[in-house]
Amino acid sequence: MGAELKNHLREQYHFKLRLGFAGLVVFSLFTVLAFRFSYLQLNQYNHYQTLAENNRISLVPIIPNRGLILDKNGVVLAHNFFAYTLEITPTKVDNLEDTITELGKLVEISALDRKRFKKFREQSHNFESIPIRTHLNEIEAAKFAVNHYRLPGVEIKSRLFRHYPLGKLGSHMVGYIGRINDKDLENLDKSGDLSNYKGSDHIGKSGLEQFYEKHLHGTTGFQQVEIDADGHAVRVLSSNAPIPGNNIILSADSKLQEIAETAFGEHRGALVAINPKTGEVLSYVSQPTFDPNLFVDGIDSENWKLLNDSLDKPLINRPLRGVYPPGSTFKPFVALAGLEAGKRTPPYSIQDPGFYTLPGSSHRYRDWKPSGHGSVDIQKAITVSCDTFFYGLAMELGIDNLTSFVRHFGFGRKSGIDLDNVNGKSENGGLLPTPEWKQRRFKQPWYPGETVIVGIGQGYTLVTPLQLAQATAILANNGVAMRPHLVNQIQDVKSGKSQLIAPFIQDKLDLNPNNIDIVKHGMMDVTLPGGTAASVGANAGYAIAAKTGTAQVIGIKQNEKYNEHGINERHRDHALFIAYAPAEDPKIALAVIVENGGHGGSVGGPIARKVMDYYLLGKLPATEAVKEDKKLNGNPAATTPIPEEELHD
Repeated sequence: MGAELKNHLREQYHFKLRLGFAGLVVFSLFTVLAFRFSYLQLNQYNHYQTLAENNRISLVPIIPNRGLILDKNGVVLAHNFFAYTLEITPTKVDNLEDTITELGKLVEISALDRKRFKKFREQSHNFESIPIRTHLNEIEAAKFAVNHYRLPGVEIKSRLFRHYPLGKLGSHMVGYIGRINDKDLENLDKSGDLSNYKGSDHIGKSGLEQFYEKHLHGTTGFQQVEIDADGHAVRVLSSNAPIPGNNIILSADSKLQEIAETAFGEHRGALVAINPKTGEVLSYVSQPTFDPNLFVDGIDSENWKLLNDSLDKPLINRPLRGVYPPGSTFKPFVALAGLEAGKRTPPYSIQDPGFYTLPGSSHRYRDWKPSGHGSVDIQKAITVSCDTFFYGLAMELGIDNLTSFVRHFGFGRKSGIDLDNVNGKSENGGLLPTPEWKQRRFKQPWYPGETVIVGIGQGYTLVTPLQLAQATAILANNGVAMRPHLVNQIQDVKSGKSQLIAPFIQDKLDLNPNNIDIVKHGMMDVTLPGGTAASVGANAGYAIAAKTGTAQVIGIKQNEKYNEHGINERHRDHALFIAYAPAEDPKIALAVIVENGGHGGSVGGPIARKVMDYYLLGKLPATEAVKEDKKLNGNPAATTPIPEEELHD
């Protein structure tokens, strides 16, 4: 067979064809690349220059100093201090558990620290670093600094911490700060304040710390810092200094607060004292109290359990959210309603047989004094706390007229104090019952007997200690209602100028001067011999107008007699006491509620007297008297014999 000859011309043609096609592909690719380079260099220059700068420049937030909280005399109630913290940036750590174990060889890392770190890591995903140990001492800080190179992603920072130097004193008033959580971030985003919290990890959680958060926090500053390839700062390019938060100065006196809290001894309860002319809150007590310092770094489970599970409920803000029947402290307001409506124009009086009955009914509404008080006019009815008188008066007024009148004294509505709606909770508005309310609530009609007991502050009627103090202040101020407030002035730290909180009139009743004088004189007689709080007014050095009260916790059957010592302590009556002084020119009005304390005059009255003595006279409680109070299980009652009329309200 003959050998097949190659067609060189055809092979050469195919080779040139392939070469041309490859050249066309290469040219096309270079053309696309050239167009892309041109696009990036010309059209996208500014965009990529910004990215490059951001890669080289880091924007570092500078946290502002939080404003101070001071009492009226400049005593610090909340301040800041710097401390070393050991912090981990999880994204820069290969093995988190191994890193924490190695750290534990240098400084003490407790199980609580680990637990808190885990919790913060879950809640604080937006922060660069998370503290694993706070409040390092200098030795611990130095030990870590030497070994820093072995622990990438771990660093020491100097952070600002909040401290409450007086501890438990006034904690429900001052409140506390805590670590920012997801809910806080959501609220900050909604309010448009999120950018001002870059780098911040704490925020006001309760009390004044939360209500005045915008004033206290300040404005966050920023630094533009040039960084190298390893992420280390090279130099500061520019800086925008932070603006520190404003200081807030209270109308309360920390010494007066201490006297008031100490006077409660071991009792649970509340006290609110107000300047009736301005609405300034002079003292705000909720007992028992708690140490706000426990919450700053995140409260541990043991302390949380102790506070949260306690039968005494120390976390409840009693003046704002605790509700109680007002008992006989309601009677002066019922009396004034009767006078203003013309139902009890002097010299009107009744003969008190010791009980009251509705027409056509055999049921007896008993007076605290079984034998009755004899002839009783409206002034005496207040002084001796005659139940029978107020039973009949309430019926003649009618529930609608009665509740609509006393509402002007702040009952059944919020006071508007600068603590409302903190920690996600609002001030309790209490309850003034009406037939419409009962129909909505229970789907039942209103019965006449329910009006009868409202006249002595029982039944469905509920008040907060703050409302009771506010009502007393309005009465002392002749019907003019000033909005209560705890903060007296807000101080700008930079300028040093202070903005005073101006008094604000909420309501004004046009009362007949003669009518209000009758009620006031009845209350003044309460602290004189024969009154239900005679021992409270004894040797006072100033005139006191007051009213005692006892509010039932459990019902007593028609023919049963209340035996304080025969029932569980937590089922005993609440002791209530309202007062203002000096009676002729009131400078302080207050309300005291002692839970399960028994009688207002013998238990609540002495607490009020100590507060008024210090505020008006600068008089401190006698040391021996305080010791004696402690001997009586914290019972602040006077040690002298108590007249029989003071054991009833």
